[in-house]
Amino acid sequence: MIDQPITNPVLIFAIAMVIFLIAPIIMVRLKLPGIIGLILAGVVIGPNGIGLLDRDPTIVLLGTVGLLYIIFIAGLEIDLEGFRKYRRRSIIFGSLSFFIPCILGTGLGFALGYSVEASLLLGSLLGSHTLLAYPIASRLGISKNQAVTTTVGGTIMTDTFALLFLAVIASSLQGDLSPIFWVQMLGSLSVYVLLVLVIIPRLAKLFFRNISEGSTEFIFVMAILFVTAFFATVVGLEPIIGAFLAGLCLNRYILEQSPLMNRIKFVGNALFIPFFLLSVGMLMDIEVLLQQPEAWILAAGIVVFVQFGKYMAAWISGKMNGYSKEEIKLMFGLSVPQAVATLAATLVGFELGLFNSATVNAVIVMILITCIVGPYMVEKYSRTISIAEEQKPYKPNQLQERILIPLANPKTMESLLDLAFVLRGQSQEPLYPLTVVQKGNGTSESKVAEAEKMLGHAVTYAAGAQIPIQLLTRVDQNISRGVVRAIEETRISTIIIGWNGKLSTPQMIFGGILDQLLERTNEMVLVSKLGHPLNTTKRIIVVLPPGVNHKAGFFEAIRKIKTIAFGIGASVYAFVMKDTTDQYETVFQEIKPDVTSKFVSMKTWSELLENVLLMLKNDDLVIVVSARRGTIAWHPQLERLPRELSKAVPESFIMIYPQETEEYDMRGARGTAVPRTYLPYGQYED
Repeated sequence: MIDQPITNPVLIFAIAMVIFLIAPIIMVRLKLPGIIGLILAGVVIGPNGIGLLDRDPTIVLLGTVGLLYIIFIAGLEIDLEGFRKYRRRSIIFGSLSFFIPCILGTGLGFALGYSVEASLLLGSLLGSHTLLAYPIASRLGISKNQAVTTTVGGTIMTDTFALLFLAVIASSLQGDLSPIFWVQMLGSLSVYVLLVLVIIPRLAKLFFRNISEGSTEFIFVMAILFVTAFFATVVGLEPIIGAFLAGLCLNRYILEQSPLMNRIKFVGNALFIPFFLLSVGMLMDIEVLLQQPEAWILAAGIVVFVQFGKYMAAWISGKMNGYSKEEIKLMFGLSVPQAVATLAATLVGFELGLFNSATVNAVIVMILITCIVGPYMVEKYSRTISIAEEQKPYKPNQLQERILIPLANPKTMESLLDLAFVLRGQSQEPLYPLTVVQKGNGTSESKVAEAEKMLGHAVTYAAGAQIPIQLLTRVDQNISRGVVRAIEETRISTIIIGWNGKLSTPQMIFGGILDQLLERTNEMVLVSKLGHPLNTTKRIIVVLPPGVNHKAGFFEAIRKIKTIAFGIGASVYAFVMKDTTDQYETVFQEIKPDVTSKFVSMKTWSELLENVLLMLKNDDLVIVVSARRGTIAWHPQLERLPRELSKAVPESFIMIYPQETEEYDMRGARGTAVPRTYLPYGQYED
């Protein structure tokens, strides 16, 4: 006979793992979110259920880590560019989402005869919310949706307001609501936020530039998360505020499609977040509710008010911003769950004598119900929005592509794959790493073995990011011909290839193999030389030669640039050669995704080479939209640029050669269809 509650740590962990496995499966069969199953399991096995497990310090610890994980991942995945662009929406929604439920809750408190302090505290705890269901939206691929970004941005406001209310009310009861209190509270908050926003990005940049080991990267991120969360408590804030700020600061350094992001999500979703959900369920005390009927009246009131208030906030904000009905309901589902911030305020109110046991249990009922309603709404409407996105008519720049990555140098393999991960995005197509072995001297067999070893490393690296790949090996007398053969056989649309910066003869652009590849292909080619980690890039310098907007692949090249900028969180600084910027800015704005950009017109190539390239920073990435020799937009300076860039700090650049076709139906920026045209060789003006 096993004593209850169970204290054996091995058995406790075993029971938890079984619950984490079975509960979501059962919920899926019932067509309910798996999150609900974990909460209900906590109710059943917890101290107020059958008493199988106690909500001991270990469960509380792991549950707290799980909550911080949820908030941290939300900060990591938030669309910073969209947040900056639509921050007004987040401010409006956050204000409405807090103050509407707060006013309703305060009125309920007065109606039930609560004191002024108790009524205000009751209202404030209804105004906060926890992004409990955010992992569902992330899993279904809509984390970048504007409605989701608005809700996540508003979360930091609602929780901050709620915690400030709590601090003010607690101080008022202790008779300490003096000017010194306000100065200390606002001063410490400002200093904390400022230090976090300044120090963490600097540490992250230094770390990722010098260390690239997988396990060390993960430990660094965890250290940043929990140290930042702890210091939030030091200045009187809840740790969730620190976790969210840590996520925001590391957002641009952890690429969405990367092994590190996959490790972070895997550990959270498999272990810590389920413990948090289990611990929330363990708070429910059904026996006390049965003994105190007034708790049900209060519970019904706050459940109705919190859901009405949160829905009104989502509805008003959604209507103001033109969101669909599904997006409004998605915002409601994300913002209605109440969890630790609400529970913390409730327990403090109980300790201060503002709330009785009936109030505490009524709040727990509200937490349980909202934690069921929220995930259900998010699961339902996230799927609806995701399916609607998939069913939109395809546009040329939305077609899934196949990316080939010819590999020759193990030292540059990871940087090329990182670039491919960013460009691939959410595509379902695998990546195609390729090695080509040159025949000759009877060494083909050993070279094939070496090539396969390098491809094995590529498999391991891509598996860490959960990116499917299809390995290709070719043996040919000519390496460039082997690459071309692979392109034709697998219907490749984009080639990402590295360059070591060395030339065999001065007349060549890159060297024999790359020059031959450009001559023999019409597909888009990205020739890259990355002198620093891609995720530390802050600014992308784009060079647009004259006439490039008439090329068939111009629009796709711009989309590639914006995809890279969006994926690494960088801004774009574009230089338009010998032309006005208006038409380029118009095209740039029409192509998704949205990134911060600035355009400057340059009169001469000399001005570009002598001024701009000499002022590059260590975290700049230069991207040149180039052209194959003899085609529209080709200029001799485009063949000089790779040599100049290979000597410039930080030696990080990409030469994009857009797709060339004989005919195409896309239109240039001036509105005329342009067939592929070859220009005669000769001297060009600077």
